[in-house]
Amino acid sequence: MDSVKLSICIPTYNRARFLENALGRFVESYQIPFSFEIVISDNASTDDTREVVETFAGKGLPIRYFRQPENRGVDANLGSAFRHAAGAYAIYLADDDMLAVDGLVEAVAYLDRNPALSACYAPWHVHNEVEGRDTELFYKIDVDTKFDKDEFERLFAFIVERHIFPEIGIYRTAALRTSWLPRHFAYWAFSNLAHFLESGGVAFLKKPFYRQVIQSKLGRDRPQAGHDELLTAWDRYRGGLEYFLHVGAKRGALRMTPDRRTARDTQIRHFISIRMAVAMRMWAAKKDYVKAYEIYTRMALAGFEHHPTARQLKDSLPLMVAVQTLAWQVNAAAEVNCVILHGVDSPSSLEGLLRELGLRSDIAVVAPALELEPKEIARTAVFVVAESDRQQFLAQGYSPNLVLCESDIVGNVVV
Repeated sequence: MDSVKLSICIPTYNRARFLENALGRFVESYQIPFSFEIVISDNASTDDTREVVETFAGKGLPIRYFRQPENRGVDANLGSAFRHAAGAYAIYLADDDMLAVDGLVEAVAYLDRNPALSACYAPWHVHNEVEGRDTELFYKIDVDTKFDKDEFERLFAFIVERHIFPEIGIYRTAALRTSWLPRHFAYWAFSNLAHFLESGGVAFLKKPFYRQVIQSKLGRDRPQAGHDELLTAWDRYRGGLEYFLHVGAKRGALRMTPDRRTARDTQIRHFISIRMAVAMRMWAAKKDYVKAYEIYTRMALAGFEHHPTARQLKDSLPLMVAVQTLAWQVNAAAEVNCVILHGVDSPSSLEGLLRELGLRSDIAVVAPALELEPKEIARTAVFVVAESDRQQFLAQGYSPNLVLCESDIVGNVVV
């Protein structure tokens, strides 16, 4: 195996049909002009993954297959694939993504010409397989850019100024042993980058060598990790950038005077604000306005309330958050199966919005009733527009904390 140029590492779990699709591309369309192996780490699949592997190995694909005795998690299974890589270089390939072979070949040639590099990275295509087209490029590089070993200062500026995510890379396998490590609060792409930069230089290339498939012809049977991280991982992004700076400082490659600490913290806050704005827009698109509002409050405190996304959502947030909060309060109350809307100009419109924002279908929305049985009252929530209207429902025996006034909810949305 010493003569293998590239290890293509595919971790998988109960994804036989996706793996079959991925391996089929090596037979049907990929033209890789140097020796390679396909390292598959199976996270204890219970489907016919092994049979798919055996079928393609029988067709001559250079597959090395390893199977976990139990599901050990995504990170450990990817680590397994990398640990088994025997090529000079290694690249991760998700079983539902694609290689951009022209860029891959050029990137490997670049590494061959630059033996001091431990890794090279590139932006990647976002790809719609159903339509057969690339939809966008995830960040851009103007020109191939190389960073020498321990050049932390320049690389940090490059990342935060250009908003670079070093997620898709080709790694020298000799560097993987010490540079691909478990991290929980520091985003792996930034923390691992710090250690690759300790091992040797790194480069960011203009031409992509990877396609992230956002719409597969096989459909989707799992969420995309990268997509989910955009929604929630900004604190880990911060942790990763801080980890990167910590390593550089401890290795003597970065000076961390008080003024420099302040300047770098400002850079990180700006970087994170952009990611938070993306997350806020995505949560709003998913009609989860409570989460969008929480992100807005953090952006506002950090001085980014005038970001275009924040400005766009600011006016609609109070109403949408209030209605969604009302839906949540009613949903959360055990055994409540009815909500009364009192004093509302258009009960049908409010009901429609409540349903849209999450009110359970088994909870009835009704107009005020003159009399209900005590058992029915105990299972009914009330929304009143005016605080003065609460008392009449309390006098009838409704639970005090199930009679919600507009000011109880809207007053807590501070924009």
